[in-house]
Amino acid sequence: MAQVKLYGRRDVWAERRREVSDLVHSCLVEAWGLPEDKRFHRFLLLDADDLICPQRGDGYLIIEVLCFTGRSDEAKRALIRALYDRLPYPAEDVEITIVEMPKVNWGIRGVPADELALTYKVDV
Repeated sequence: MAQVKLYGRRDVWAERRREVSDLVHSCLVEAWGLPEDKRFHRFLLLDADDLICPQRGDGYLIIEVLCFTGRSDEAKRALIRALYDRLPYPAEDVEITIVEMPKVNWGIRGVPADELALTYKVDV
């Protein structure tokens, strides 16, 4: 399981949501083996005054990946590298955070996720 939150300025990213979502998802499929049909992306787009980061450009984008624990450090590095390689934006304007938590901390389809049978591997 992985959910993605993307934070950026509305005036920069609103028209590019599908493009960014497609790129991020392709990296998750390649690096972590997520199924093509498992896409959970939330765009949290802010007014310019609500995203204060004077050391970054207007195109500053934060990509936060929330996921089950279990992926190796190399798998996490592979995802980060794939994102920086594929996103056609300055690397200085993109920050990536991977936030892991145990399956028992997630509720999915009416049960704690540690009781859920997944169709894909988390231990990659």
